Amino acid sequence: MNDWEGALRGSELAHHVVDVLADRQATDVVLLDLTALSAFTDYFVVGTIDNVRQMRAVLDALDRELVDVLPKSQAREEGSIESGWVLFDIGDVVVHLFSLERRAYYNLEGLWSSAREVVRIQ
Repeated sequence: MNDWEGALRGSELAHHVVDVLADRQATDVVLLDLTALSAFTDYFVVGTIDNVRQMRAVLDALDRELVDVLPKSQAREEGSIESGWVLFDIGDVVVHLFSLERRAYYNLEGLWSSAREVVRIQ
């Protein structure tokens, strides 16, 4: 059995991440389809997090939820909770967790405005 057997990929993985963020009360969760625009990933999931404690809870939930559906060592976390932006790279999907201020500042939806919005949960 190879590392990817039984693993979620692509759209299914992205939707699973959206569910995890919604369950942890992230706000304004957006799933962007970048398949026609990007060579480094297929989907962005972007969510707003209210505070440091919630950011840690969301990251912990992602770790727990994805351990069974990803190959070992697939997920990489970059950034810091205190900075207001944490990037969680899981290959086909890159998750961006922002504070409200950082999300407005970096404006990923504007930068990737050519991407197709698949899901938005207010």
